[in-house]
Amino acid sequence: MRLYFTLLACEELREAKLYYNHLQKGLGAHLQAEAQAAAKTIVDNPLAWQVERGDIRRFLLNRFPYKILYAIEDGKVIVLAVMHQHRQPDYWVDRIKTS
Repeated sequence: MRLYFTLLACEELREAKLYYNHLQKGLGAHLQAEAQAAAKTIVDNPLAWQVERGDIRRFLLNRFPYKILYAIEDGKVIVLAVMHQHRQPDYWVDRIKTS
C-alpha cells in the first residue's frame, strides 16, 4: 500500500515544521521525523487506528500535539490533514469529498 499526502496536508506539515524551528532550532526536523515514522506505521497497518469521522482515521503523534487524518481509497492511504489537536477541530471535514 502506498501513502500520499494531499497538498493541503503537506502545507500543514511544512507550516508546523517552521513553527517548531522558530521555537527551537532543529525541533521542526524532529516533527518531520515523527511524521515520517507515523506514515510508515500507518502504511504497515492502516486499519489499526481509530476512526475519527466516517471512513477517516487518525494517528496521534507522540511528542507533538498533532494528528494525521487519513482515508483508505483504492488500496492507497491518503493523508487529508496534519492537524493540531487543540485548534479548529473540524476545519478539515470539507476535504473528505475532495480527496
